[in-house]
Amino acid sequence: MYFDKSNLPLNNEMLSFWKDNGYLIIENFKTQEECDLLIKRSKKLIDQEDFNNEQSVFDTVSQIHNDDSYFLESGDKIRFFFEEKADLNKENIKSNKQYIVNKIGHALHDLDEKFIKFSKNNDLDQIAKGIGFENPLLLQSMYIFKQPKIGGEVVCHQDSTFLITEPESTVGFWFALEDANKENGCLQVASGGHKGPLRKLFKRENNKMKMEELSSEPFPKTDTFVEVKKGSLVLLHGRLPHYSCENNSEKSRHAYTFHVIEGNSKYLDYNWLQRPDLKLTGFSHA
Repeated sequence: MYFDKSNLPLNNEMLSFWKDNGYLIIENFKTQEECDLLIKRSKKLIDQEDFNNEQSVFDTVSQIHNDDSYFLESGDKIRFFFEEKADLNKENIKSNKQYIVNKIGHALHDLDEKFIKFSKNNDLDQIAKGIGFENPLLLQSMYIFKQPKIGGEVVCHQDSTFLITEPESTVGFWFALEDANKENGCLQVASGGHKGPLRKLFKRENNKMKMEELSSEPFPKTDTFVEVKKGSLVLLHGRLPHYSCENNSEKSRHAYTFHVIEGNSKYLDYNWLQRPDLKLTGFSHA
């Protein structure tokens, strides 16, 4: 079911859908111009970066980035991660740099003015509080490119596996900066799957990462393709199993996402993402 920004603040039908399904789609949340501004900014950030000094590939299938210090120390920085299938020879990096990046993360919402403006406003604060947050704090952000022909698969997972609080509170806010559909690797969700257990925890021990199994119960099958238009906002419960396949099409699927946690919960110190030099902020801080 799709709702429109005109339905805000969240009404009973929207809240009921959220509680039953673990996701919520709000169309027309951002304007075309707001999306284009973020796309333009991401391109400028890439243009300004020299990729010859640091090459970190992000791949959720092989998990080769897990113990990469460039990745593990990115919680309070803006860093760039490459597609697993990208040609990373020096010449291609120089001539084709806009089409080899998998994502930019993980503190765009605190360190870049354009992303701060996009991420922090009263509408988002009201949505967060409408679904139960008392003190919502923005923990991490990612600009995801899903590059044409090589955009990588994101394996089925639960966000709370990677960003855990006590009690659990993680919610993803996912914005379509371009149309997302079956052809270019849109999100797929297991409706109602957030009611099941948390299966795994991604834990940092002595600066090494390990995946701890909590439950052997298999994920339910993803049953819904989240095909959305540019400007749509998708909320994702931290326990909701979700997935996206490779992008084999000719069109990219740019998206921007950040994760919110409850400020009154405890952010556990074994989380991979740490922010030693940045205090967490809410939606009203800009």
